[in-house]
Amino acid sequence: MENKKFDPWQFVGFFLIALILTWMLNNQQPTEEVVTENEKQTEVSTNTASESSSEVVLSNSLKDQQMTVAYGAFSNLFQVNTTEELALENEKLSIVFSSKGAQISSLFLKEFNNYKEKPLYLIKENQNFNYSFSTSDGRVLNTADFYFTPKIKERGGKQTLTFTAAVSSSQFIVFEYQINADSYMIDFSVRSEGMVRLMNTRKQQNITWDLKAFRNSKSIEYENRYHELTYSFEDDKIDYLSVSSSDEEEDNNVHWIAFKQHFFNSILIPAKSFESVWFTSESLLDSDIVDQQFTKKYHAEIPVNVSGEILQNFQWYFGPTEYKTLAKYDLGIEESIDFGWGIFGWINKYVFVPTFNFLSSFLPYGIAIIIMTVLVRLVMSPVTYKSYVSQIKMKVLKPEVDVITEKFKDDSVKRQQETMALYSKAGANPMSGCLPALIQLPVFYALFSFFPVAFALRQKSFLWADDLSSYDSVLELGFNIPFYGDHISLFPILASVAIFFYTMMTTAQQSVPQQPGMPNMKVIMYIMPFMMLVFFNNYASGLSLYYFVSNLLTIILMLVIKNFIVDDEKILAKIEENKKKPQKKGGFSARLQQAMEQAEQQNKARGKR
Repeated sequence: MENKKFDPWQFVGFFLIALILTWMLNNQQPTEEVVTENEKQTEVSTNTASESSSEVVLSNSLKDQQMTVAYGAFSNLFQVNTTEELALENEKLSIVFSSKGAQISSLFLKEFNNYKEKPLYLIKENQNFNYSFSTSDGRVLNTADFYFTPKIKERGGKQTLTFTAAVSSSQFIVFEYQINADSYMIDFSVRSEGMVRLMNTRKQQNITWDLKAFRNSKSIEYENRYHELTYSFEDDKIDYLSVSSSDEEEDNNVHWIAFKQHFFNSILIPAKSFESVWFTSESLLDSDIVDQQFTKKYHAEIPVNVSGEILQNFQWYFGPTEYKTLAKYDLGIEESIDFGWGIFGWINKYVFVPTFNFLSSFLPYGIAIIIMTVLVRLVMSPVTYKSYVSQIKMKVLKPEVDVITEKFKDDSVKRQQETMALYSKAGANPMSGCLPALIQLPVFYALFSFFPVAFALRQKSFLWADDLSSYDSVLELGFNIPFYGDHISLFPILASVAIFFYTMMTTAQQSVPQQPGMPNMKVIMYIMPFMMLVFFNNYASGLSLYYFVSNLLTIILMLVIKNFIVDDEKILAKIEENKKKPQKKGGFSARLQQAMEQAEQQNKARGKR
């Protein structure tokens, strides 16, 4: 047996225990003077147990001494070895709290499931919230390490959970959570009492919030494009960290912080704006991991200047990223939805969101998309008509343009001058075909931004698509094709076919002479259907449905204009009539021709030097 080193404190302990046992034996000894053999064995057993008990007492005593040395007056907050879990829930949320750190350990939304039809968790051992402060004797402590004492009460439909970390009966830190019966919002506060003398208030305190974003959709790569850290600062400005790579940023006067998970959001709203916040967003996406659980890792570090007791009040939103749901709280958090910048976001918020909400209130969601597409095309039909008429004019003038091109094939400046003079006499403007396309561009981009963030489409089916917010796979390939995916979606194929025929119709009407050394514009135009086929294979099927119906309607509208509205012969007669009229000064063509003539004169002047 290994010899133990002599411990004087242990000897003192044994001596005291021996005295106590001697006293007990003297006061409780039997009346008979003779002690049986069994009684002797019992005495020996008692002595052995007492020795073992003394070792435990001494061990705990040493541990207490070490805790006191490490944490000073706060040592009792670290001595609890068990973590207690408590639950709060209402009609929207089911929340579990941990007594260690007094923070949320799990939270799921009762009304929603993830893509595997399982409970949709926003928090499940993926969050950490910590309040850090310095003590008066030079230590730095974190509330995430404290063991709190919980207490639940319910009054007037509100549930309140209070966690108390008590240094003494008059010195403590409190974390308090409160939820209402039907809300995604949690009222949350951190406060202290009697702690001023124990804290070094001259040193900065810190709040840190960390969260990993869960995967909740079939296409993790597509979903990851809309997982982003968003925040509001200064005069209600909105900023975002990169969605494609790791990013970091620091800003002042921050009103709220949103750790977004595409269609769901975790938003921290302080009662008083944070003076400054340091943000980081780390991409965790790995295409080689089939069942990857997390897509992003968010971090917010918030310095806090406190001159007295701690008093921080917050609201915490955990719920869907749905415009009308967020807007009803009147906190500006609906701006965390990225509808696009500038005019594109304005069109979405004030035109497409209310229009789609109205249509989908009484129609199936796929039908609502089709009806909204029809309305958009009808509104844009005057632009489509003007564009088509411009194409017809250019087609009628093509023979004369070809003659000019052949006549001045060696003089590009003269060729352009004569061509523009022809357009001006005929009343045709080559730019008029481009202008309608520019007018339609804001609508095109706005809808491109609208469908991926349209919460109403989530898990809504239409025809073969089981989820209009995700891809509509009709065939699983069993292997991955770079940039395309491991499946075949049908709506992008239909949209690509419609775009191909629309491109054929428009290019057949246009007269775009091929310039030497320039790329073939017709080839470039035919690339668009291929890009649609490849890149939209993983996009929301609702977006592909819109493009398919939109281009199909445009084709039908152009056929109607061509066969029943526009007469090519009348347009040609009108052009010939315009040629006979005196040419008006001014206009785009005249200014362009004048500019080219001035350029030619400058070139000739340089040649004479």
